[in-house]
Amino acid sequence: MGNCHARFGVGENPEIISKDYLSLSFEMAASAMESKRLGLCQKSMFVVPNHLTLQWANEFLRLYPSAKLLVANKRDFETANRKKFCARIATGDYDAVIIGHSQFEKIPISAERQERILRQQIDEIEIALSELKHNRGENFSIKQMEKTRKSLQTRLDKLLANDRKDDVVTFEQLGVDRLFVDESHAFKNLFLYTKMRNVAGLSTSEAQKSSDMFMKCQYMDELTGGRGVIFATGTPVSNSMTELYTVMRYLQYNTLQQQRLTHFDCWASTFGETTTAIELAPEGTGYRARTRFAKFFNLPELMNMFKEVADIKTSDQLNLPVPEAKFETILVKPSEHQKAIVAELSERAAQVHNGVIDPSVDNMLKITSDGRKLGLDQRLINPLLPDDPDSKLNACVNNVLRIWNEGKEDKLTQLLFCDLSTPKNDGTFNVYDDIKSKLISGGVPEKEIAFIHDADSEAKKKELFAKVRAGKVRILLGSTQKLGAGTNIQDKLIALHHLDVGWRPSDMTQRNGRIIRQGNKNKQVQVYQYVTEGTFDAYLYQTLENKQKFISQIMTSKSPVRSCDDVDEQALSYAEIKALCAGNPLIKEKMDLDIEVARLKVLKADYQSKQYSLEDKLLKYFPVEIEKQKYCIKGFETDIKTLEQYPQIKDGFIGMTIADNHYSEKEQAGSAILEMCKNIKNNEPVMLGNYRGFQMELLFESFNK
Repeated sequence: MGNCHARFGVGENPEIISKDYLSLSFEMAASAMESKRLGLCQKSMFVVPNHLTLQWANEFLRLYPSAKLLVANKRDFETANRKKFCARIATGDYDAVIIGHSQFEKIPISAERQERILRQQIDEIEIALSELKHNRGENFSIKQMEKTRKSLQTRLDKLLANDRKDDVVTFEQLGVDRLFVDESHAFKNLFLYTKMRNVAGLSTSEAQKSSDMFMKCQYMDELTGGRGVIFATGTPVSNSMTELYTVMRYLQYNTLQQQRLTHFDCWASTFGETTTAIELAPEGTGYRARTRFAKFFNLPELMNMFKEVADIKTSDQLNLPVPEAKFETILVKPSEHQKAIVAELSERAAQVHNGVIDPSVDNMLKITSDGRKLGLDQRLINPLLPDDPDSKLNACVNNVLRIWNEGKEDKLTQLLFCDLSTPKNDGTFNVYDDIKSKLISGGVPEKEIAFIHDADSEAKKKELFAKVRAGKVRILLGSTQKLGAGTNIQDKLIALHHLDVGWRPSDMTQRNGRIIRQGNKNKQVQVYQYVTEGTFDAYLYQTLENKQKFISQIMTSKSPVRSCDDVDEQALSYAEIKALCAGNPLIKEKMDLDIEVARLKVLKADYQSKQYSLEDKLLKYFPVEIEKQKYCIKGFETDIKTLEQYPQIKDGFIGMTIADNHYSEKEQAGSAILEMCKNIKNNEPVMLGNYRGFQMELLFESFNK
């Protein structure tokens, strides 16, 4: 079966569906309890998003009311209480321990294991460095690898210098032998080193929590023989090619070692190829050449390897009873101020690109941030600028007010997603407070509007979500991080509004999954995307398009083609929005042509794949199958004639010959067969006798064959 297991509920079109959270939590809870009942594990640990620990506990007890659970809260992992809580895990006989992502990270792995893994990583980098120097690789790549090695050596030295405290309960001492990780995509930034240079989407940065998870997965593999870790997520690949490699390292490290694909460059050279293409520049005013992974080879082999541990369920397979979603893009024209600021962004980008300005003064990250803010509202760049009545913020407010009035009778609710300009309560301008004041002016009672940011505890969130489900709070504003994965408030949701766009397709998947979800009582819902023409919005949608290309080739229920670099419907929709944003009619025409060419390529590849499959069946499979069936028919005809010669006696036993002895009683015949079984010395078939004209053979087969 492979090393560990992953359960991925993936919307084939992320705008259409996200994973069914409730059924997946039930599935994981049942898996833990049944594994314990069968003796396959003794103590399961569930690592879930921090804000979902209580919800997970409630759902677990809903399925197993008598289950013995230990559920962590914020206080349990405060410095004074952490040791005591870990001791409770280690000494208690629990069916399941449920803790948050950040709490899981605070449980240390033993210093010996950390030292061993760090030394292993340093050794791998030194081997790669010697190869680079032998092949006279680029100085830049060599310096980057040496920098990484130095960083790891520093961590190792720091670890060795620390006094080892024997009274700290380590992860290995908890007695956990089954690890369930919900929303596992949160651990995607795992340590990675590569000799590749300037390839978009390759990040060599790491998150401490991901390194910690990797070490704990390695321990679970050793403890359980590669069967102790279960990952679950609706977006296993959310950003780049490296994430699939990362998931495979978590769950299939032994397989990668056997295939000699543990080094990313080996894995990437086997399954991918970099291509350079012309893209919109981030500032939205021109184009640039960009190298990225855009073509992939050996996809069937890659997916066969991945599916040893992955159970991928897409929307076309699940066919869940979710509402029909109608998507609409609201395009607004930029104000004169926005046009002027876009021109300034372009000049700043040119200066940064030419190296005439110090990176500490200005850089592409700052320009990118300003570009995103500008696309949302010009007052985020300069609070003294006027409120443009035609901005996408005001377009959204008008839409929300209209839908709020239309849904008064049924108390229908709406969600607004905005990751930028969240409320800070410091008196500065933010879009959340601006929207709220305009909605109140439009007649919406203040008690019917809420910010997810105000619910700063589990109890407050539970109360707020109950009010939304009941229609007492009818307009809820939040960010992807706080209101995305796992939030169940869909009962009366009729509309969802995207004021800005996330960096990853998974962000949009998680957002849309709040409304396009089982339990929504509305048969049809609206999803609005607001974009400002000629701004940074165009680049953001292009980024989503590029990321979706790879994800759609991997996370599919269909058989992958041998190689592919085309886009799917989701990527096409992102491209269409990008074209709308661009504003220039010639750019729009080019985008339309690109979309049509891509669509035709997809159709052609699909047609050829089906044609080759049918040809194989007609020329190879069907002729062989016909001959096989003819042979079977002849055999059945002969058998029927034999049976007719030796008819079965009604309510009796015709008799059986075993080892040249004839038995007329069933019990005697059975005893004779058992006696012969005891005398079998090897796996060779032994002639047993005959029954109703048929020769019988006795053959011993091993159970683990």
